[in-house]
Amino acid sequence: MIRWTAALLIIFCCSLSAYAQNSDSAESPDQFSDQPMSLERLGEILLALDPDAETNGSRFLLSIEDVQIFVITDVESDRMRAMIPIRNQQEVSSEEMTRMMQANFDTTLDARYAIAQGMLWSTYIHPLSPLQKNQLISGIGQAVNLALTYGTIYSGGAMNFGGGDSGSINRKLIEELLEKGEEV
Repeated sequence: MIRWTAALLIIFCCSLSAYAQNSDSAESPDQFSDQPMSLERLGEILLALDPDAETNGSRFLLSIEDVQIFVITDVESDRMRAMIPIRNQQEVSSEEMTRMMQANFDTTLDARYAIAQGMLWSTYIHPLSPLQKNQLISGIGQAVNLALTYGTIYSGGAMNFGGGDSGSINRKLIEELLEKGEEV
């Protein structure tokens, strides 16, 4: 129950973040919006999300909703990557793999499921210099949601892009639950 509550809270926060991003751009732009994202600015944002975050300058370790997030940057390549380990790759069934690829198409949004070094990860990858504060916060929130909803709804939480399989799969679950509820 706590896990679902946390997931719903993150979904709500991501929705607010997306709304705030649209509102901020029209009313009060971020003072850094016309400046490239720097490691210093990235660190400030990550420390605001988790005051106990650890860093060595180009790598960060933080925790949101008891989910450990690794953020790795490469200034020379102008990239950043937020990564959350979910489980050992060998524990992922072919049905789960198919479901994750379906979700990557329509419900993960800016975050993605990925496999590397024998692990299943939830990731958010973006060029570093054009990255905006709200994009970073939303992307990390989506990656946390992917980790929390793995095995259930496989969702980044902000919305469903559509055109894929997730809508009908998620709708099927609701219909099954409604059928069960009719007997009560």
